[in-house]
Amino acid sequence: DDSLYDEFGNYIGPELADSDADDSDAAASPSPSQSRSPSPARSPSGSPNSRRPAALMDVDDDDYADAAQNAVVLAEDKKYYPTAEEVYGPGVEALVMDEDEQALEKPIVAPPRVVKFEVGTRAGATSTYASTDFILGLASNPLLVRNVALVGHLQHGKTVFMDMLVEQTHEVDTFDSEGERHIRFTDTRVDEQERRVSIKAVPMSLVLESGNGKSYLCNIMDTPGHVNFSDEMTAALRLADGAVLVVDAAEGVMVNTERAIRHAIQERLPIVVVINKVDRLITELKLPPNDAYFKLRHTLDTINDLISSCSTTVGANRSFIEFILEPLYKIYSQVVGEQQKILEITLADLGVTLSNAAYKLNVRPLLRLACRSIFGTATGFTDMLVKNIPNVKDGAARKIEHIYTGQQDSSIVDAMKKCDSHGPLMVNVTKLYPKPDCSVFDAFGRVYSGTIQTGQTVWVLGEGYSPDDEEDMTVKEVTKLWVYQARYRVPISNAPAGSWVLIEGVDASIMKTATICPMNMDEDVYIFRPLRFNTLPVVKIAAEPLNPSELPKMVEGLRKISKSYPLAITKVEESGEHTILGTGELYLDSIMKDLRELYSEVEVKVADPVVTFCETVVDTSSMKCFAETPNKRNKITMLAEPLEKGLAEDIENGLVSLDSRQKEVTDFFRQRYQWDVLAARSIWAFGPDKQGS
Repeated sequence: DDSLYDEFGNYIGPELADSDADDSDAAASPSPSQSRSPSPARSPSGSPNSRRPAALMDVDDDDYADAAQNAVVLAEDKKYYPTAEEVYGPGVEALVMDEDEQALEKPIVAPPRVVKFEVGTRAGATSTYASTDFILGLASNPLLVRNVALVGHLQHGKTVFMDMLVEQTHEVDTFDSEGERHIRFTDTRVDEQERRVSIKAVPMSLVLESGNGKSYLCNIMDTPGHVNFSDEMTAALRLADGAVLVVDAAEGVMVNTERAIRHAIQERLPIVVVINKVDRLITELKLPPNDAYFKLRHTLDTINDLISSCSTTVGANRSFIEFILEPLYKIYSQVVGEQQKILEITLADLGVTLSNAAYKLNVRPLLRLACRSIFGTATGFTDMLVKNIPNVKDGAARKIEHIYTGQQDSSIVDAMKKCDSHGPLMVNVTKLYPKPDCSVFDAFGRVYSGTIQTGQTVWVLGEGYSPDDEEDMTVKEVTKLWVYQARYRVPISNAPAGSWVLIEGVDASIMKTATICPMNMDEDVYIFRPLRFNTLPVVKIAAEPLNPSELPKMVEGLRKISKSYPLAITKVEESGEHTILGTGELYLDSIMKDLRELYSEVEVKVADPVVTFCETVVDTSSMKCFAETPNKRNKITMLAEPLEKGLAEDIENGLVSLDSRQKEVTDFFRQRYQWDVLAARSIWAFGPDKQGS
């Protein structure tokens, strides 16, 4: 029958009667607008029935719920999984990633990154004889605090000397009896232990007793002795009030010893001397006591000549030999010669008794035990520091005049010179130490005034900051504070003026050094001077990643290298290659090791090193050089001639500065180098920097 089909041939069936049509309308599904929503629509008044279709107005609630449950839902409106907000609560961000966006070998949630670059702390190594509260109590009294830096030549015993102080203040034995070697407590890096050479300057805050039993807090920074890492010594001397010069008795004054002396004088710091390894005069050079005395005296005379100080006291040779050298020689000869009976008599005369088991030890442990029993603790070292190194209050006045760039008559300078813990906060940051995951750094600095506290919001002023140009300034919050103790850290809540403190949360904008001060100061704040190094980075290498796609990782690693090494310079040449400048081969080798293993974790190709050579002038130039301005109206003529002998050293040592008054500069050149007044007044600059290049 054609009536059962439409005009297109589709089967439509027979027509329904009117009563059947009404029944079918009543049983029909909800309207299309309702079929798209799994829940009934609500009116502004909140009634779910206010917008029901007329066909459903007579249906009770149970039938309506069944109808809504059986409603047709389009595919795009279906809900297969709960949303992130329903699972984790409000405030959760949902990140939608394309298919195959993340590599299969990369975990969705990466585990915490831990880099093994520091030596682990042995059990009990953090136990000290003085409690943390006692240390903080001493730190609150500036008169009982001494800040010093251990400086000297390579392998002259600075780190082993620190081991002796650590053993006297901690419940730990710093000498490995099995391997007969010191653990080098302040060499915290794995590569330092492997090389047996210090690379980084590491501080410790130790409570040492003086000869009369009084306790002092000695903040001591152990610095590298290798000439390539002299930048670490520069950063340490900036924070210290005095320098402890460690000299090997057998080798005497070496090249880096002289550099350390000059650098301490440049920083206007007092110098005290520790003559170390006196046993080498006995066991290696085999000098008799008289010759050993003259060897030690010659070393002191050389040091005194370098620092233009007085010589040793005349006439002290007999007492020094009789009461110091001869007993020391007896002990060494009897221990090395294994003369137990004679050694027992000698020790008994000195009031020392050792057990029978002690005499069965090897020569080196027995010698160490005997000397420790005779000489006791390092009270003499503490007495030397107390007598010759100023406390943090007296030392601050001298340092502020030298390192603060602002006017010396401001209230900020007055508070820093008085080491006022209640004054405005001023902190000088000179070192950055990486976190265990090497992602961020902690800033290490000295508090000159005020008290820094956790949770405090501060201004971090970079080296390019000035009151006229505030671009190099960021606002940060101090999240944590520590007392840095080489292989471990002691958390504290605040640090008063005069303290050395490790700060978390302020490192993001710091590249080399920084000044930390409170927000909204009443007067202009100036920065502390950037570090002045006694050497220059003259060795340059070019680096690029083995996989070009890893270039951003390498660039980020280079930025961290610049933070970690005070003298390292990383830059991009005009050709697009990334270059690193350092002081020598060992310095660059340490940088590349850190770049590959700690900071970027990419394989890096390195070009051959290139050394920068400097030129000098030996005679007056035979021709004049000139330059014209673009408008051809001005001409500058120049000729070169050598300076008088000693003038360059005086400029570099800061004996004359163009920041001084014109009359002082003129008088300096007239009186010391016989310049005429016109020539002295015509000086424009001392080079690219304020004190030469």
